[in-house]
Amino acid sequence: MTDHAVSIVIPTLNEADTIGLMLDDLDRARLPGDEILLIDGGSHDRTVELVTPRVDRVLESAPGRAVQMNAGAAVARCDFLWFVHADSRIAVGTREALSDGIAHGAAWGRFDVRLSGHGCALRLIGHMMNLRSCLTGIATGDQGIFVRRDLFEAIGGFPSIALMEDIALSRQLKRLARPRCVRRPRLLTSGRRWEQNGVWRTVLLMWRLRLAYWAGADPSVLARRYHR
Repeated sequence: MTDHAVSIVIPTLNEADTIGLMLDDLDRARLPGDEILLIDGGSHDRTVELVTPRVDRVLESAPGRAVQMNAGAAVARCDFLWFVHADSRIAVGTREALSDGIAHGAAWGRFDVRLSGHGCALRLIGHMMNLRSCLTGIATGDQGIFVRRDLFEAIGGFPSIALMEDIALSRQLKRLARPRCVRRPRLLTSGRRWEQNGVWRTVLLMWRLRLAYWAGADPSVLARRYHR
């Protein structure tokens, strides 16, 4: 295993229609020593069947991104963890950019993103997500959070909450170190929620949920609002 090997942790739930594209990307991107861990939260489609021959290990856990990602981290062999959503796409050079960050002493960080789909609104939203993240030091799961495993374990991993686990993790990590913001290449993250529910309606929902979380709202209540 190389010094900069990474455990790539992917939580899934009914992602049979999208996971193949992401694994195609990882086939090209992964470096020697990397491992791919897929943690399924009880899919009812062919997700597990499709991914089993293509990853290093498949685990099954209770549903919930925080629970699933913690389960993957618990069995990871590498010194760095990289949490990637199943509907993300990974460009050529992304893995090398991560190694460069590790080589320059990054304790944790995330990637800039762009949203799939068409239209200026989605490009603007992606730009604003990246700018906000750089200014605040708060990362979202869509941005491919990476972190040194010992640091992740020291803070207890993702809190077991139904929503905003990425925000909560970032808040703890940034008390210890500023994140490395990898600007290029960008991760391509799915814009399907914005397109299906309306771009500005979704933006307003996200901000209302985030403000409610900062004000102390129960994440399980926020999760029900998010998924309805």
